[in-house]
Amino acid sequence: MLESVVASAGPSQAARVTIVLPTFNERLNVQPILQQLLALRDRFQLELIVVDDDSADGTADLVKQLANQQPCLRLIRRVGRSGLSSAIKEGLLDATGDLAVVMDCDGQHEPAAVAEALDSLMARNVDLVIGSRFHPEASIKGLSTKREGGSVLANQLARFTLPRYRHLTDYMSGFFALRLDRCMPMIRQVDAQGFKFLYELLSISRGHLVAIETPLSFQSRSFGSSKLDASILWDFGVSIIHTLLLRMVPRRAVSFALVGVSGIGVQLLVSKLLMLLGLSFVASLPPAVIASACSNYLVNNTLTFRHLRLVGFPLLAGLIKFLIVASLPMLANIGLASIFYSSVAKDTLFAQIAGIAVVFVWNYAASSRFVWNTP
Repeated sequence: MLESVVASAGPSQAARVTIVLPTFNERLNVQPILQQLLALRDRFQLELIVVDDDSADGTADLVKQLANQQPCLRLIRRVGRSGLSSAIKEGLLDATGDLAVVMDCDGQHEPAAVAEALDSLMARNVDLVIGSRFHPEASIKGLSTKREGGSVLANQLARFTLPRYRHLTDYMSGFFALRLDRCMPMIRQVDAQGFKFLYELLSISRGHLVAIETPLSFQSRSFGSSKLDASILWDFGVSIIHTLLLRMVPRRAVSFALVGVSGIGVQLLVSKLLMLLGLSFVASLPPAVIASACSNYLVNNTLTFRHLRLVGFPLLAGLIKFLIVASLPMLANIGLASIFYSSVAKDTLFAQIAGIAVVFVWNYAASSRFVWNTP
């Protein structure tokens, strides 16, 4: 089990520091990381918070055992809640320290970097110190060429949307230190469904946080595999658009709208195929609209509402509820498109787009509330 390290009592004037470590299936990584972090007790009044998303590999059970030996270690075990950004937000909201550090628990962030980041935070009296993989003095060992190229592109897009932080080099970092008193009002506003917590925090702050960087020696993952998948890339696109819209439109509405664009493509394609098979435009509309609605439902379930994702029978029941909720706007879609086609212009494309435009707001508000049970 966890080795006994230096005595927990430090100087009375030592800074109170909370380190937040979000975990999901990191049983093999978590104990070595915690052991190294405990050595910081000789310099700081230390609190370690592991926020675990109910890992199937026993991560939370191991942390619970370790916490019985180390009073400064706390476990937040989340059931029915998931996601990296929401885990970070929950850990920071529960922190009792004056300063906080967020870092990954996969071995890619070296515990030695924690003291360096905290020293910079205190010595330079800034609000935020970001561990950068792309700082001129940084080294990267833990990214493939493809992943590194993707990170560079993501940072370029982020820099474009955050003009007040263009001096930074790594907006996607999972390692940063901050002053909780100055950052807490913005932490509370972070959308937990966001792509990256740091990017969302910078976006919300609108340049009011004084942020600097420290170079990281970014290591290869010790055990396990990366959590990067298509849904995270989708989240990044939503975050970029959300920021460009000055955050005036809800994130989920942005995602819902992007899915709606794909639904437009499905409706246009199905109606075109049915017309090629001999159906009239008006006759092809109902099956095309239903196909579009089903496509939107499945994609939204996978991406927009993935933290509330329905599977099995609830997925089928949700589809039925979605079609019931969407039935009135679907009829409006069909009716308006038919009227536009017959009375305004014999243009099947614009007729359908006119019908689709009518139903977006209703579908977003109603399905969010009655299908995925979100306000």
